[in-house]
Amino acid sequence: MTLPDTMHGIQLTGHGGPEMLQARHDIPVPTPGPGEVLIRVAAAGVNNTDINTRLAWYSKGDGESEDASWSGQALQFPRIQGADVCGEIVAVGEGVSAERIGERVLVEPCLRESGGKRLDPPWYFGSECDGGFAEYTTVAGRHAYRIDSDMSDVELASFPCSYSTAENMLTRARVAQGERVLVTGASGGVGSAAVQLAKARGAHVIAITSAEKVEMLRDLGADEVILRDKALLDAIEVDSIDVVVDLVAGKQWPQYLEVLRRRGRYAVSGAIAGPIVELDVRTLYLKDLSLLGCTVLEPEVFGNLVSHIEQGRIVPLVADSMPLEQIGKAQALFQEKRHVGKIVLEVGVSG
Repeated sequence: MTLPDTMHGIQLTGHGGPEMLQARHDIPVPTPGPGEVLIRVAAAGVNNTDINTRLAWYSKGDGESEDASWSGQALQFPRIQGADVCGEIVAVGEGVSAERIGERVLVEPCLRESGGKRLDPPWYFGSECDGGFAEYTTVAGRHAYRIDSDMSDVELASFPCSYSTAENMLTRARVAQGERVLVTGASGGVGSAAVQLAKARGAHVIAITSAEKVEMLRDLGADEVILRDKALLDAIEVDSIDVVVDLVAGKQWPQYLEVLRRRGRYAVSGAIAGPIVELDVRTLYLKDLSLLGCTVLEPEVFGNLVSHIEQGRIVPLVADSMPLEQIGKAQALFQEKRHVGKIVLEVGVSG
């Protein structure tokens, strides 16, 4: 097929508000390098990491934003964000079989390879390199997973980032059948994914959410639902939980350790209620707890996720979808936190 020289997409031009997102129609179409594939993007989901990166939320420094990317390095502008991508391979680079052209794929957002080179530490798609908020994108072939599914492009684009994050947390915490798992922020993208994926492992799932989202979480498989404005220790017995999957942190954080059993595991991959928490170290060591920060995906996680999708063990949750040019509106809706599931941008949707 003949590919165009330029494409339309959204470029992040600096840290700040939505005015830093600029729609352009003259962006050069990227060329796949060694070991890479060129993907025509069909749909791309909106994530916390996109907004956090734009706002320089990851920076722990003095406001100079030199550590404001996912990896703690200065972000290079302009940058095309977008970690959640469903699309089709339309060209391949050196070392990649031409038979892959035409494959429908999902992109693994945690990248261990780029341009034929090993990445250590890994990059994040749409942060250290350009992502999916454009008509075309490139990625190492090993990170483009063929997907065989009747789901639409928009539905499939709701999976990669949130669901792989959730599956990684469950993998790192070694969640097993019959264990009691507490999921915070359970109505969000990662939280709702964790509920489904924990149930797929045979766990007993307790979800924390707002009153208006209780039934939705029960429909997803939550065995118990706790309202987030209720004191946790009034709802759950101390020493009764095997694993806490936390996306929230904030003031209630010490209670998450209190409810864990001896040798319990706490896995975290978000801090939407506040990143600074109070830790009584005695609770940590006297209960022999394990605290797990979860960012880089374990090697088996994304392949396992694709299998879950293809075998119908999990379902997509799409709150809304809209054209790529409405990214500002999409991120504003995302930040309101009234939605359930994912907001997805339509780039070149085919189904």
